[in-house]
Amino acid sequence: MTSPQQQARRGRRHIVPDAGDGPAARFARDLLELKELAGNPSYDRMRAELGAAASKSTLSAATRGRTLPSWETTWEFVRCLAGSGDDVRREWRFRWETANAELANPEEPVAEEPEPTKPRRRRRVVLAAAAVVLLAAAAVLVPRLFRHLPTWGAANPYPLPGDASGFGGDGLSGDMTYPDGSQVLVGQTFTKVWRLKNIGTVPWHGRFLAIAGGTTVLCESPTRVPVPDAEPGQMVAVSVAVTPKAAGTCHVLWKMVDAEGALVLPDRNGVFYDVKVIAPTG
Repeated sequence: MTSPQQQARRGRRHIVPDAGDGPAARFARDLLELKELAGNPSYDRMRAELGAAASKSTLSAATRGRTLPSWETTWEFVRCLAGSGDDVRREWRFRWETANAELANPEEPVAEEPEPTKPRRRRRVVLAAAAVVLLAAAAVLVPRLFRHLPTWGAANPYPLPGDASGFGGDGLSGDMTYPDGSQVLVGQTFTKVWRLKNIGTVPWHGRFLAIAGGTTVLCESPTRVPVPDAEPGQMVAVSVAVTPKAAGTCHVLWKMVDAEGALVLPDRNGVFYDVKVIAPTG
């Protein structure tokens, strides 16, 4: 099976914005991180195959960090990579609004003087208080947003030392059903089954495969499915029922998460299904 990373466009490497350059640059880095975690598809592929309703140049500009993209562009960027669920939309709307608020209300520069004036000190106090309120709201809201979707971010405690997953193994393919390029009918539910092997030293308990991006509007399925418990060296089968809604190419990426939705193998490409959906004839 060809990995999403191998399908990414080859060419000049995108310059990653410096997070110290301000809210727009930090937001662009968040978008680039999401793109990387989704297998780093090209902007052409995001538009043509994954369904982003934005031009290649618009998607690329969103990750340069020079200006904050519009919410409409942001949502098209995120939707094609992380799915269109309400949790995803709320999470990224919160991020976008936070960055937009920072840009709209920058702190006034303090003049060089021996002692700052009281009004300026009061302004910094007010801004600090506002930041505390935003952080408090995030502490309550954000942990709940990805309950059934992968968790991105530095707080992720994974990967565990020795944890590893193989796609297939022992001479067996990882695709037990519907290999890449298979044809399925609109409206006819099919079951995709992957074969995964625990090739590490960490037992798998309470794990799931969760959607990490792709054409989730075209093909509907649960946002996550259970991974059977597996001891090191054991092979398991993971299945998901998928219902195609319209003709086209259905490509959805899945990654392994724990019960709270945190990515347990964040550096791995994950697995995906890639089928061609056709309309019934006759």
